[in-house]
Amino acid sequence: MTTHRPTADLLGQQFAGALRRHRDVLELLPPLEADLARAAERCVAALRSGGKMLICGNGGSAADAQHFAAELTGRFRRERAPLAALALTTDSSALTCIGNDYEFAEVFARQVRALARPGDVLVGLSTSGSSPNVRRALSAAREIGADTVLFSGDRLAERPAEVDVLLAVPAARTAQIQEMHILLIHVLCETIDDALLGEEA
Repeated sequence: MTTHRPTADLLGQQFAGALRRHRDVLELLPPLEADLARAAERCVAALRSGGKMLICGNGGSAADAQHFAAELTGRFRRERAPLAALALTTDSSALTCIGNDYEFAEVFARQVRALARPGDVLVGLSTSGSSPNVRRALSAAREIGADTVLFSGDRLAERPAEVDVLLAVPAARTAQIQEMHILLIHVLCETIDDALLGEEA
């Protein structure tokens, strides 16, 4: 006869493990502060000068890209004017057209070539740091003269040549990397608000 452990016991074990892993990665984040400040400077400069932020990623990172853009075009915590930010993951017609007529690795890069201008910022989200479509988008942005920021995990040996600022979360598990990406995105949103709202005060 098969016996089943109570669901509450299973959840308790998973919850404790998730909290432990979350704390372990959090303690390793402080060295990212300088690079996070560099990313914030680029985002603020673009938005202050009338530029925009383009954001892309796959799967859960696509959802994070949309989350980031929504915090800027809507609001994060305080009332302010909407900020120019666009997730390149939301237009199903563009994604399927480009993927079908060209290749999936081009789905973001082709949008970048159409929409990005010098002084804009492209933010790529990739837990591995090596998603071909994200990397091609970063290369396309660099060619145009936009600044490039990559959120990744710890699998990259060095900063890719097409990336101005690398925010490499020191974790290997996708879930922990994505949790930290959202934390860093929220810190960026708060910093952008502080910088721009300070000018209005």
